[in-house]
Amino acid sequence: PFLSRPFLSYSPVCQVSKTGYISMQLTAMNAVELNKVLEATVSVDIVALQAAQKYLESAAASNLELLLVELSNLLSNAGQSENVRKAAAIQLKNYLTSKDETVKLQYQQRWLTFDGNNKLGIKTNILRTLGTESSHPSNAAQCVAAISQIELPLNQWPDLIQILVTNCTTPNAPDPLKEACIEALGYIVEDIEPTVLVHQSNLILTAIINTMRKEEPNERVRIAGAQALFNALEFCKDQFDRPEERNYIMRVICESTQTNISKLSVASLQCLSKIMSLYYKHMENYMSQALFAITLSALESKEDEVALQGIEFWSTTCEEETDLAIEAQEAAELGEPPDIVSKHYMLGALQYVVPQLLKCLTVQEEYDDEDDWNPNKAAGVCLMLIAQCCMDNVVPHVIPFAEHIAHQDWRFRDAAVMSFGCIVDGPDPKVLNQHTWNLIPHLINMLKTDVSLAVRDTCAWTLGRICERLPQTILQHPSVNDLVAALLMSLENDPRVATNACWAFSSLAESAYEAAENLAGDNEEEPQTYILSSFYPTIIQKLLLTTARPDASQNNLRSAAYEAIMELLKSSPRDCYAIVQETTVTIIARLEELLHHKQANNEKTGGNFNDLQSLLCATLQCVIKKMQQGDAIQISDTVMSAFLMMMSSNEQSSEVQEDALMAVGTVMEVTDKHFAKYMDSFWPYLMASLQNHAEYSVCAAAVGIVGDMCRTFGAEMANFSDKLMDCLVAALSNQGLHQSVKPSILSTFGDIAMAIGPVYTKYLQVVIHILKQASEATVDKNDYEMLDYFNELREGILEAYSGIVQGLKGEDTANNQLEQLRPYLQIILQLIISVSEDRDKTDSLTCCACGLIGDIVTGYGSSVKNLVQFDSIADLLSQGRRSRISKTKSMAHWASKEMKKINAL
Repeated sequence: PFLSRPFLSYSPVCQVSKTGYISMQLTAMNAVELNKVLEATVSVDIVALQAAQKYLESAAASNLELLLVELSNLLSNAGQSENVRKAAAIQLKNYLTSKDETVKLQYQQRWLTFDGNNKLGIKTNILRTLGTESSHPSNAAQCVAAISQIELPLNQWPDLIQILVTNCTTPNAPDPLKEACIEALGYIVEDIEPTVLVHQSNLILTAIINTMRKEEPNERVRIAGAQALFNALEFCKDQFDRPEERNYIMRVICESTQTNISKLSVASLQCLSKIMSLYYKHMENYMSQALFAITLSALESKEDEVALQGIEFWSTTCEEETDLAIEAQEAAELGEPPDIVSKHYMLGALQYVVPQLLKCLTVQEEYDDEDDWNPNKAAGVCLMLIAQCCMDNVVPHVIPFAEHIAHQDWRFRDAAVMSFGCIVDGPDPKVLNQHTWNLIPHLINMLKTDVSLAVRDTCAWTLGRICERLPQTILQHPSVNDLVAALLMSLENDPRVATNACWAFSSLAESAYEAAENLAGDNEEEPQTYILSSFYPTIIQKLLLTTARPDASQNNLRSAAYEAIMELLKSSPRDCYAIVQETTVTIIARLEELLHHKQANNEKTGGNFNDLQSLLCATLQCVIKKMQQGDAIQISDTVMSAFLMMMSSNEQSSEVQEDALMAVGTVMEVTDKHFAKYMDSFWPYLMASLQNHAEYSVCAAAVGIVGDMCRTFGAEMANFSDKLMDCLVAALSNQGLHQSVKPSILSTFGDIAMAIGPVYTKYLQVVIHILKQASEATVDKNDYEMLDYFNELREGILEAYSGIVQGLKGEDTANNQLEQLRPYLQIILQLIISVSEDRDKTDSLTCCACGLIGDIVTGYGSSVKNLVQFDSIADLLSQGRRSRISKTKSMAHWASKEMKKINAL
């Protein structure tokens, strides 16, 4: 009954009292009701839980601001039950922040509209709660962090950091208060931009380090300090650049690893791993004096959590040194020294670290939960990273262990096989060739006969790794037929073994096809036959049966089997084409049966149903790509009917819609202009998908379809271009559209221009304005995700300009409209120059810029001779000609030749 009454049946008046508590004209009955509602949110009674959620939703819809005020009152009331206070904190936090960035931004903007007194009262209540909760970690600390993410970047709540720091550092402050405040600081620095707190970083770091010191008597406070430091390390650049401060920080962390408090040791080791990633260049002295011994000791620990952090440290070291090796190579090609020089810590530690990792591989149980992360799994990953980092040097440390695969204990057999599988990617294949050659027959035999499920599973995985990374060895081996037979047998094995067998077939098929292509040379578009041709019908049949196994949902077996089928279809020679056709019929029949079953039973789409649709759709897409055009046209009516049925359901997941759109694009590509007959039926779905800005993957797939249409219909695209351009411009203007879609939209402007030619002039002014705006974007070069996006954005802009230049030039000289673009050439060339001078540009961006230079010079001839005579443009072409990527190199050579032509005039 208490859930049936409206919550907000009170006068919306609240004010902060002298004591800081918020008083509200709230009826006693409603205050009691909210209390009961919060109790129900943690109930195991599903009916009560749902009713409580509805009550809160209704209250929030009626007056969210006052609901948050009352939640903060309950949170700060130490007389309330811990369940109520915890539930109040959770509800409060959930109305302040979200994992979804778009929703989070909306919540933040909403908070800023609240009454100032109400906000002050809520913050006062939350701060008062710190140190009074009996549950850990502090829920109030998370609420403090949620509000700080909104207010601190706007220079609001200016005294927050000082309040928290004072509570952490005041002598004789209550331990629960210190713990909660240090947690709050940790949460704040975890998510906020470092620049926001740059002037308070010393204050924050001092407080955190102070709570970690061995002189701090309270264990929970020290653990909270270590966890907060992990989040604060990105704020510490200035401190790590100063030797005295860096030494102090490292001393405190290293001392904290040497403790019997397991959680503190783990948190401190996590800090060391992150420091190795962030501040590698400063680690030389610490590695020899402390880090090597500390992390090796952690590796040997009998406590899994500690051992995991020891492994993580060396995994991080490998990743850093592998990246540094790549950067050093790139710098050498440019004739420059690298920014940071690798100290090859991993190479020096091989003889100590690898034996301990191999020991970890032997510690496991046959039926360990695959989702559990333990030292056994972590050691395997670390060994793979070591192989990529140290390459040939790792081999003598592993091979003696790997060759003992006949051990009586299955754990040692499994570890031996796993160790070899881990190192096949990294060392020179020539170094591993003889070892691999000798091991292959044993691995095949163990896959077929070993009594241990874990060993058979690892054998299948290792053979798949060999097929993928050492293809020549496996394809030339006399046991290759035995391998195929063993993998076919394994498809009937336990799902975890069968899943790896599917992956091994994928790798084997891809490697066999590439080998056949290399043998055929440039004389044939695709090979006539390959080593798997005689097995091909059986492999496909067995994989199709595997997808229908009753236990195919376990270990991702169904997905693995369909993915193997897709790879076999994609990597099939001409003498297997009949099987490709038969498989097409089977997949179409399965998809139709699935769709009609749902339609007939009016079933709602569930996760498994959607997953199966996506798998069948992707498989059909793959098989259509392989078909000859005439055969594809024969089945296109049936296929398009199925795809349109998939898109017609409003309940379809975004993944299914995306897969259907991509498959339609493949049909369009293969059937070419024959696809025009489907445009009337398909058009509404295309428009709806282009306007689906919320599910951006669907929108992105639809943008891809527009590009396919341009290549398919050419000048006939003029019949569709007005509405498509309106949709694309609207999508770019929508702030809610995920940024990843925008580069492809810009590129599609160029596709449309190339398709419709000089007619494009009617869109020119609008498009140039958009491209100019986009080219003025800037990003923080230290934010690597944004830097990647920035490069993709500029690629899209350059591709758009290239398409426009080619489109306006047209095929008919009399209708050349390039003069319409001439007023904007200076803007375009300035973008090319800025790309040339950018040290962070990608190879593909260089390729696009070189291509655009060639297009401009080819289109305008000697009239742009003076415009393109810049050292930056010459440097860009020179860089392109030196590229290791053949596409970039050939594009730069072509553009350079075009430049020489106009210079000779």
